[in-house]
Amino acid sequence: MKLIVQPEGGITPVLRAIKQAKQRVDLAIFRTDRKEIEKGLGGAVERGVRVRVLVAHTNHGGENRLRKLERRLLELGVTVARTGDDFLRYHGKYMIADDTLHVFTFNFTRADTKKSRGFGVSTRDKSTLKQACELFEADCTRQPFASKNGCLVVSPENARDSLTAFIKETKRQLLIYDVNIQDSAFIQLLKARAAAGVDVRIIGKAKGSEIDVRPLATMRLHARAIVRDGEKVFVGSQSLRRPELNLRREVGVVISNAAVARTLRDLFEADWKDSAPKDKDEPADKDE
Repeated sequence: MKLIVQPEGGITPVLRAIKQAKQRVDLAIFRTDRKEIEKGLGGAVERGVRVRVLVAHTNHGGENRLRKLERRLLELGVTVARTGDDFLRYHGKYMIADDTLHVFTFNFTRADTKKSRGFGVSTRDKSTLKQACELFEADCTRQPFASKNGCLVVSPENARDSLTAFIKETKRQLLIYDVNIQDSAFIQLLKARAAAGVDVRIIGKAKGSEIDVRPLATMRLHARAIVRDGEKVFVGSQSLRRPELNLRREVGVVISNAAVARTLRDLFEADWKDSAPKDKDEPADKDE
């Protein structure tokens, strides 16, 4: 699994990765209503795979469902841990299956996998995988996480610095999916890149920005992704907003994969075209 595009990909690639695991599955869940995921995890336990799930301590209106999820997973033989409550949210969505790290922008819900634009990427980079394992252990045991320089982007530890550097290094083009860019420092940085001649476009929302922005017109937007110069990609749970960067646990990854970058670039261009206002005198449709 190199790239998942939602809603086209659905839940099948995630289930396939769980089914193919032979030694371990470590999964962080913020929100889910897909029973297939639970069944897949139970099947992995039956095969002798070590399965651990880190469940968010809270999400908007879903605490009761999260606690019921924990009980069902325990009944399947899954080792379950709950995140701490030191951050506003533990919003990261990622999975470690054997020697592969999978990072998702989407939750395992019908809304995200059937009706929304979202992405998932995977990497076997040993350094990134090691950091993700250390993050999972730290959050399971409610210990501090010591972030390092690298491709794993973790809020609040290194996300602001990592994403600032990622954007500053843009030379030609910056294509961004983001549900709501509000952080003033990033808005100024995007303006500076555009003023330097970089093609900067955003599908989603950007507060107070003079950058070219279009709401996604064809479906609900849940993706957070950046394509830089058609060569590198950031995919994660972080929007460029202060809460996601400074106050919440968010997880993303930078991928240096030309094929993935080209696919996301082409998809962005198609979504951009489909989201163009029908008439110059009419405003763009509002984001769902």
